Amino acid sequence: MYAVIGAGPMGLATARNLSKYGIPFVGLELNSDVGGLWDIDNPHSTMYQSAHLISSKTMTEFREFPMADDVATYPHHSEMKRYFQGYARHFGLYEHYEFSTRVDRVERDGEGWQVTTTCNGETRSRYFDGVLIANGTLHKPNMPSLPGKFDGELMHSCEYRDASVFEGKRVLVVGCGNSACDIAVDAVHRAASVDLSVRRGYYFLPKFIAGKPIDTIGGRLKLPRAVKQRVDAQLIRLLVGKPSDYGLPDPSYRLYESHPVINSLVLHHLGHGDITPHGDIAGIVGKTVTFTDGRSRVYDLILMGTGYKLDYPFIDRAELNWHNSDAPQLYLNVFHPRHRNLFMMGMVEAAGLGWEGRNEQAEMVALYIKARENHHPVARKLEARATAEAGKVLDGGFDYLKLARMAYYVHKDSYRKAVNGHIAELKQGV
Repeated sequence: MYAVIGAGPMGLATARNLSKYGIPFVGLELNSDVGGLWDIDNPHSTMYQSAHLISSKTMTEFREFPMADDVATYPHHSEMKRYFQGYARHFGLYEHYEFSTRVDRVERDGEGWQVTTTCNGETRSRYFDGVLIANGTLHKPNMPSLPGKFDGELMHSCEYRDASVFEGKRVLVVGCGNSACDIAVDAVHRAASVDLSVRRGYYFLPKFIAGKPIDTIGGRLKLPRAVKQRVDAQLIRLLVGKPSDYGLPDPSYRLYESHPVINSLVLHHLGHGDITPHGDIAGIVGKTVTFTDGRSRVYDLILMGTGYKLDYPFIDRAELNWHNSDAPQLYLNVFHPRHRNLFMMGMVEAAGLGWEGRNEQAEMVALYIKARENHHPVARKLEARATAEAGKVLDGGFDYLKLARMAYYVHKDSYRKAVNGHIAELKQGV
């Protein structure tokens, strides 16, 4: 019996594939329903009312469970919640899950794992042959320290739900990722003023080009990496201009070397003066914030759109081969170099990977478990790769920025090629 931790998109894909290949498992989910962070009613969700997918539905959906035709190109989070509930019902996954169940501890116990959980105040400990960790990567806020004490309201984007919190206030949003930009746009309609503190440059991509989702355009003609970076960067500059045209810093790196911002509205509001850009924060005294360019402004609320940290509080970092690095050092971000029954599910990010790419990851793991149970040599072959290549990054030749949030970033095509190669081999062992 295996334990699957989490019932968000990755947990459900994991459960689906274990079920598909007849592998017995129990799902453990902290919330009372499936959907993970996409269920805004989940008290542990980091979702906000205006949130939509930043990738198009056709590039994101599970291939064997497409979204309905009447679902918008970039669905609202409420639509995604219904989608995952439908997915779980369609594949009979609800019956495998124990809901409102917190995983307190995962500890090595001989050849398997002892998993301690709490549900309705009752604590129990059970032995499992293996554990598949799929509790997500976007739940522990990254809250960097500020240079001074701020006397107004200070919150992280994980606490944000709707724009009413900004009513009549002077607001500073720190950060320029997708969530930070979404929230800054929300604030425009309610706040007295909205400023944006940006430390480094970002590439901004529109959601649509010629009426089509941007992530569905191109790809048929395979260009060399460096050529594609130059061509696509020129196209984006032609369509939206440079970030410096809007008062933001230009990127000091090439396109695709960090995750881009898929948001046209933030540039619209910057261009109309609804949002005022600033550089990094140099100091804070009371409610006055001074920026590195010497300008100072007074704020009532600072919202930190500074992302999230990987967090697996129920298991020792050493068990994850996670020492002096920003992420566990695993093969394909999944397989431990020594533990053959501990799997990190969904600790992977890539432009365009979608949930189908994660579903392939889950199928690969399920097939490995079956091949290992059958003592097939393809399982041992994969294990040898996992031991030899743990921590190897499939970057496709891209020079990704050395940031914590990029520590588990991969090149989509390279990653899917490797995963599907293993799937083809492992099917021999089933």
